[in-house]
Amino acid sequence: MRGILLGMAVSSRHLRDLYDLFSSVRNPEEAEKLLADILTPQELASVAERWQLIQELNKGTPQRDIAKKLNLSISKITRGSRMLKYGSGGFGYFLKKLK
Repeated sequence: MRGILLGMAVSSRHLRDLYDLFSSVRNPEEAEKLLADILTPQELASVAERWQLIQELNKGTPQRDIAKKLNLSISKITRGSRMLKYGSGGFGYFLKKLK
């Protein structure tokens, strides 16, 4: 069985290995170490930006205010909003977990 990520075939074993890697992180310091090595600085900035966007949407902040505050396009915010509403539920789960 193979998963599809961004149009690339990825084996389910490789995905499971990645999930196991992330689930082994025990604290913010370990997360920082891992993310600094596994992502480029631009990718890390993009992921951090997306998490900020999701948190603002969850608080009910209007999209135009988010765009101004985070210097993002409305289309990027709309995409984030769709993921929050119709994604796999991961964002909602972790928003509740981290409250």
